[in-house]
Amino acid sequence: MWQLRDSFVNLSRQLNPLAFALRLAPRHARLLMLALAAIVTFMLLALFDNSFTTLEERLGAQGWVLTADDTPEERINIVAIDEKSLAEVGSWPWSRDDMARLATALDEAGVQLQLHDIVYPEVRPGDDAFIAALQSARGAVLAQLPVLQSEQQVRTGMLTHQISGVSCGPDAGTASSYIASHSGFAAIPKGHITPLIADDGSVRKVPAYICIDNLAYPALAISALLQAVNAPAWNVTVAANESWMGPARTLRLNAYPGLNIPLDADGNMRISYQNLPQNYRAVSAVDVMNGNIEPGLLADTWVLVGATAFGMGDIVPTPYNGTTPGVELQARLLGSLLDDAIPYTPVAANWLLAALALLFGAVLLWLAGARERLSAYGLPVATVLLPLLALGLHWQLLSSMQVWLGWVVPAVYALSAASLMMLLEQSRIRDQRSRIYGNLNSYLPSDVAREIAYSLPNSSINARRTDFTLLSADLRNFSAFGEARPPEESAALLHFFFVRATEIVESHAGRIHEFKGDSLLAVWDGQNSKSAQHALDAAQEMQQSIQRDMPQNPPSGLEPLALGIGIEQGPALIGSIGPAHRRSLTLLGDTVTITLRIQEMTAELAQPILLGECVTRQLNDAALESQGSYLLSGLRIPHTLFAPLSADAVQRRSRSEQLNLKVISGGRAGQ
Repeated sequence: MWQLRDSFVNLSRQLNPLAFALRLAPRHARLLMLALAAIVTFMLLALFDNSFTTLEERLGAQGWVLTADDTPEERINIVAIDEKSLAEVGSWPWSRDDMARLATALDEAGVQLQLHDIVYPEVRPGDDAFIAALQSARGAVLAQLPVLQSEQQVRTGMLTHQISGVSCGPDAGTASSYIASHSGFAAIPKGHITPLIADDGSVRKVPAYICIDNLAYPALAISALLQAVNAPAWNVTVAANESWMGPARTLRLNAYPGLNIPLDADGNMRISYQNLPQNYRAVSAVDVMNGNIEPGLLADTWVLVGATAFGMGDIVPTPYNGTTPGVELQARLLGSLLDDAIPYTPVAANWLLAALALLFGAVLLWLAGARERLSAYGLPVATVLLPLLALGLHWQLLSSMQVWLGWVVPAVYALSAASLMMLLEQSRIRDQRSRIYGNLNSYLPSDVAREIAYSLPNSSINARRTDFTLLSADLRNFSAFGEARPPEESAALLHFFFVRATEIVESHAGRIHEFKGDSLLAVWDGQNSKSAQHALDAAQEMQQSIQRDMPQNPPSGLEPLALGIGIEQGPALIGSIGPAHRRSLTLLGDTVTITLRIQEMTAELAQPILLGECVTRQLNDAALESQGSYLLSGLRIPHTLFAPLSADAVQRRSRSEQLNLKVISGGRAGQ
């Protein structure tokens, strides 16, 4: 079971791209993160295509809103069938006589072309008067409605006024259902008003033409242009664009030279929202019918007749408003055609976005390899700024050139790449810091190594007073041994001593504070019986283990190596001192000095282990024997030293106590 778990852990580490990247050279690891970001971007865009498309469209259209044109549109007016009109004339649909009155009033007002964003599929009384009014007008175009996004098979009315010169292939919008005006209106020019409704309900594109039964029918705005120039035949040409900054296809009207209508690969026109909604003047239909409008207001203009009343259902969301009447979209499309300013997406848009993403990757690669401060601040800032830069570039092209480039691909890539790059650099820093801490911990106590690794140095005293139990161990006669033996042998012996002593101290809950020369200083936190017993146990094990394994046959004329250990308890000051660029770890106080002096006395008293007075008070159950009171070197107060009794001495003391028992006679007999 454990082997299976270890195998799984090792496999996870091998498959972890971050762990793999940390084993590479920094530049190669960063390039790997950039490649991984490309994969992540592709997966995100594939999994959440609809969501990202909606986000791109909504935020992308804000470029129009931020730089909106407030110039009033004087060529196109909207005659609105609004709440006021419904209240006076009656509920919709109106009678054909009322529609005839409206058409006649528009013509009398001087309207050049009236475009009805309305379909008249039923035969109703008054049709003759209405048709006559339309035919006698200066110009009129009616709507017809092919049904694209529905599975219902509906064919109502009669489709008319198709265009020639286009192919109804797979790259054209095709419908099998439609709603059109009845055959009595066959002579009146028509254009379709079928929008492409996005997932969020917005209308952003309109097909330039829709094919039904292999016949192509133009959009209402295109029909208006053909009718305005009295084209004898509605002939158009559609050609693919060879310019990498041009649209996918271009539609040209043979009767309208110089007008190039950009289309996407599916034959759609994008609606421009560059103009503010208030630029389009709306006049109530009932005011037109009653003649209650300013004289000359509608003269020589094109008029779009459509519903604006909220209850009539022709409401769509736009970047400006969530309840915009659909007739306004027709006005926007018609105005863009007149200005030859239809927005479009260039053929090379995908290549341009990929190049922008590569540029962002190069910027991130440079920031990741820059100096620490620049990299630390630059990568988080780039995570925010680069997506905004992609969006800003899209806005700039849209407002200045009517080019819809897009921005989501480089933005998502920049966000993914910057995040992965920050994760890599953070992991690299953590790995380096852990490595530094591990290396420091090989030379210093763990708490000191942690403080050095994870804090900045300063020039002030950084120390604290606390209680310790200290153990000082020294290899006696090592200097003479080193003088007589090769340095390699001395180093091997010293290495053995330090390694074995460290194992013993740590096994007894202590830690090594420092190695110095041929001695070491170990510490236990606290001034209590538990730490005292740990220190004594460690000292006795060191004597048994290390003394046994050290060379027993010294060179001729040298005394054998021996281990002297001193133990004491008390307060001490531990921390670091010195300038910021060269700190020194220190352990200061009388307790440290006394412990070192006690260790030095082991040679004079021929005792391998000596203990001070303070630590002895904590060892009530230990077999200790006083060695007398001594004035330690460099100190002014005498200290009583104690040494653990050997096993033989403990047995002799026990026997002696038994032999010294006295029998006390007395008492009363017979009781």
